[in-house]
Parts: sequence; C-alpha cells; structure tokens
Amino acid sequence: MDFVEVALGTFILAVSVEMFVLPYNILSGGVAGLAVALEPFFHIDETLFANVSVLVLLAVGGWILGKEFAMKTLLSSLLYPVFTTMLLKSGAGVEIDPMLASFWAGVTGGVGIGIVMRTGASTGGMDIPPLVLHRVTGIKISTLVVLVDTLTVCCGLLAYGLEETLLGMLSVFASGVAVDKVLGLGQSNAKSVQIISDEWEAIAKAIQKDIRRGCTVIDAIGGYTGDAKKMLLCVVSSREYIKLVELVREIDDKAFVITTDATDMHGEGFTYSSAKV
Repeated sequence: MDFVEVALGTFILAVSVEMFVLPYNILSGGVAGLAVALEPFFHIDETLFANVSVLVLLAVGGWILGKEFAMKTLLSSLLYPVFTTMLLKSGAGVEIDPMLASFWAGVTGGVGIGIVMRTGASTGGMDIPPLVLHRVTGIKISTLVVLVDTLTVCCGLLAYGLEETLLGMLSVFASGVAVDKVLGLGQSNAKSVQIISDEWEAIAKAIQKDIRRGCTVIDAIGGYTGDAKKMLLCVVSSREYIKLVELVREIDDKAFVITTDATDMHGEGFTYSSAKV
C-alpha cells in the first residue's frame, strides 16, 4: 500500500505541474515553481530543470536524512520524471483563469505531496528542505513547506513582477493547507485540558460520570504561593469539550483551565474501546 500511495501522490503532483504550473508559468513552490522562476535568467527547459532537480535533491536528502529515507523516496523520484514526461507528450492541459490555475496548482500539488509524506517518504523535490528543517527544529512540516515555497516564489519577483508573485502566493497558501489536511487525515481531533482547582475531586467525578472520560491527577505547586495543588489532565473530543467546560464552571467558576489542541491520540477511548463503564 505504501508503494501504491507513493505512486498515486507522485502522479497527482505531476498533474499539478503539467496541467497548471508550467502551462501558466505559475510561481508556485517546489522544483516546478523554481524552474519557472529561474527560466528567464538561465533559459533552461522547465521540465528538464525540474526532473534534474528532483534527482539532485534525492541525493542531498539521502546524505542528510539517511539511507532509509533515500530508499523510501527513490520510487517517487524515479516516477516523477516519468509521469511529467508522459503528461507532457499527452498534451494534457486545461484553459481556465490564471487565478484558478494557481489555486488548483496548489491544491493538487499539496494533496500529492501530503499523500507521499504520509508514507514516510518524500517526492524528492523541494519538500526535502522542510523535512530537514523539521528534524532540526521540530516545527510543523506544513508550516515549513509554506515557508520554503514562499522563498521559492519570491525568487521570481525580479523576473515576473509583483502581480505574478502575488498570484504565486495563492498557490503556496493552497498547497500548505492541502498538505496539512492530508497529513491530518485519520487523526482524531480532540482537546487536551489541564484543570487546576481546589474542587478537583468533584470535577474528576463529574467528568467520569457525565462525560465518561478518565482524568490523570498530577501534583503541582503554585509558583507564587508555594501551595501544593492538584491538577487534572483530561483529553476529550471536540464535542465533549463544551460540556466539560460547563461542568467545571458549575463546580468551581474560579478554576484555572488550560486547553490545547490534540491531533493524534492512541489508546483506550480513542483508538480502541473499553468494556469497562
């Protein structure tokens, strides 16, 4: 299935390039966008530049990220030039408004990249720099994809002007959102809630009874007062969160509540059910 997903994602990315990016000279992210941005300066065929860049970045990614990464990415890197060449010879293309072309270039490209990344691989293109930066900084991959693609688009500012650059930014934004959504598919959306209250026992019992969720009791010390406190840690679904807040307010309207988004939970109540009540 990983091989199928890598092939599918790579094909969708190739469609984005050959149907939208290159025909409309869109300053998008990725090697295709970089090819468009640099063509006025070096006059290198855009498809050739993109294909060669994919292979070069594969070598760089294998050197920095390791042999395992290189092996997983090799299939995508080899399929990408095959797919783009096939689509180029087939004459695939659509006649639409350039703004729509920019938007759909970002959406389709982001979906393709996201599908490949879900397998732990890479398309071997400009998504390798975000993966390297993610390993070093821990910053969200989709955020780094947008950052790198933005810098790529800005390379074409001198050659194409402000209007084309802003049009390219539309593609970058759409791509970042698409990558984030695809990477998040199948993950549970929930809230991680920390509650500090003198009525922690009553709150814990109410959560167990009314929401049917468990809590973890954590010993804490107030930084200002030095008093010993009890803190509850509870993870609930987005739908249950509203009810949780209401319960806490009913029991202790002075309770201190900290909420963060939780997007990947594993275990009882989320990835499998318990027979216990």
